[in-house]
Amino acid sequence: MFRSDQVNTLPADRIVILQAAILLLFIIIFLRLWYFQVYKGDVYAQKAQANITRIQSIHAPRGLIRDRNGNILADNRPAYGLAMIRENSADVQATLQQVSDWTDVPTSKLSDRFEQGRDKVRSFEPLLLVPNLTFDQLAYIEARIHNWPDLNIITRPLRTYPYGAPFSHVLGYVAQANEKELRANPRLTLGDMIGKQGVEKTFEDILHGQKGRKHLQVNAQGRILHSSITQPPQPGSNLDLTLDCELQQFVWESLGDHAGAVVVMEPVTGKIRALVSKPGYDNNLFVRGLSMEKWEDLLHDPSHPLQNRLIQSAYPPGSVFKLAVAGCALARSEITTSTSFYCSGRYRLGNGLFRCWRRYGHGRLEMKEAIARSCDVYFYNLGEELGISKIHSFCTQAGFGQKTGIRLPNEQAGLIPSKEWKLRRFGQPWQGGESVITAIGQGYTTSTPLQVARFISALVNGGRLLQPLLQHDASPRVQNSLPLQDAHREFIRQAMIHTVEGKRGTARRLRLPGATIGAKTGTAQVVRLTKKHEDKETEEIPYKFRDHAWMAAFGQQGDASYVVVTLVEHGGHGSSAAGPIVKGIFEYLLDPEEAG
Repeated sequence: MFRSDQVNTLPADRIVILQAAILLLFIIIFLRLWYFQVYKGDVYAQKAQANITRIQSIHAPRGLIRDRNGNILADNRPAYGLAMIRENSADVQATLQQVSDWTDVPTSKLSDRFEQGRDKVRSFEPLLLVPNLTFDQLAYIEARIHNWPDLNIITRPLRTYPYGAPFSHVLGYVAQANEKELRANPRLTLGDMIGKQGVEKTFEDILHGQKGRKHLQVNAQGRILHSSITQPPQPGSNLDLTLDCELQQFVWESLGDHAGAVVVMEPVTGKIRALVSKPGYDNNLFVRGLSMEKWEDLLHDPSHPLQNRLIQSAYPPGSVFKLAVAGCALARSEITTSTSFYCSGRYRLGNGLFRCWRRYGHGRLEMKEAIARSCDVYFYNLGEELGISKIHSFCTQAGFGQKTGIRLPNEQAGLIPSKEWKLRRFGQPWQGGESVITAIGQGYTTSTPLQVARFISALVNGGRLLQPLLQHDASPRVQNSLPLQDAHREFIRQAMIHTVEGKRGTARRLRLPGATIGAKTGTAQVVRLTKKHEDKETEEIPYKFRDHAWMAAFGQQGDASYVVVTLVEHGGHGSSAAGPIVKGIFEYLLDPEEAG
């Protein structure tokens, strides 16, 4: 039985402890409430909001690339991809397996994409797993995706190139940004497409638009209840090129089955009308995602279709280089236009014997005839007279051994050798015989077709070395001037015309009624032929041992003026292999009816 005196028997210290425990409990509860409501209030408010509202990016279409006449060379079309919302996924591996079953993409590859993207895409945003669904895949998945609340079909613009291979090297292509590119540019997210080659890469900042944003209201199962665009995407700016679409295709066809390069340039403005490197590739393959097998095929193709021969390949210029050496001789020595040398078909320097391409020689010639008939012995004499230091100095100022500055990636500079270069490269002194063969564009000398086109343009336009331009609205940009007096430059220009119009000029096949055509042929030796090949026809020599064929020319008719430079790899003689191609291009440019 309870007695009232028992209350008085409860120790006072226990009452104090009980009161302290109750107070401590209230303090703890208060601090936790403060932590959640005040200190972390914003964070949890955002999380709560994210449960009902999501923000998605809207991909912006890239700017169009057009030719000078408005023909679209690079366009966009809608593409459909399959993406995962991670926070809606109860079993990631099961979802990846289902995506693999639908698309035939290996689960290992999907897992790699998932791991790659999970740190770059927030859990409530789409993580792109399959960038390009085929129409059949899209239809099949749309009928079944309602059972997978963590999967979304997303739409985005995809690049397409309607003309394919003829424009492959100049346009380049776009492809998904890789790990390194994603790290370098925080604005990029997994699956974003960027320019990788050609003008797509050079003008990436212009062509790449800005993403938009849209708000999505979703239910607890992740279904979209409502969407609204809060920031529309900004398409990239259009890019108008100097190229002529029809001319580019005509030039491509003119090269036939040959590997080579052709540039058509306006000598007065520096604008490029055609820029063809063959063989090429289908740049659409890279946009859709190139398989490893196809990439290996392209990479190891012996015809090197990925190589842009216009700017990335440097060739011995052969006799085309004699124009520069003639200019050097007139500007840097006591030789005049009337200085003559006798060609017996051979030239001796010390113990070295150098042959002319014409076995029994040309007899006595002055410079104009030596250019027109491409006499090697005449230029052997100039090479010995000048020496490599003067040749190096003049030709470097004339743009050889220097990048042209065209706005395309990976341009090569070529090489104009010097004494210092050889000592540094091989640890050996320069030999007199090397100056002799340099004077005919052989030895260590290499040049790109675009460098030759810029030099020929300067001979035609008054001596201005112009930056080759690809943007239609760009103004001419003078980089340097030929170190030549006008009279000497005009003499060389007339010698090129004599090469076409003269009775024994090597480019007579380029004659075109009503037009002024000047040219220089070039046959560049690739390797020193053995005796068993020396007297054989080009077709009888193994392909890799055949000479490269050059033709550097200009054509004028009224106000129209063009420079056309053609390089045919292992084509044999410049006149017979490159000549018909250049003739056809001038007929197209200056006499369209003749070209058909």
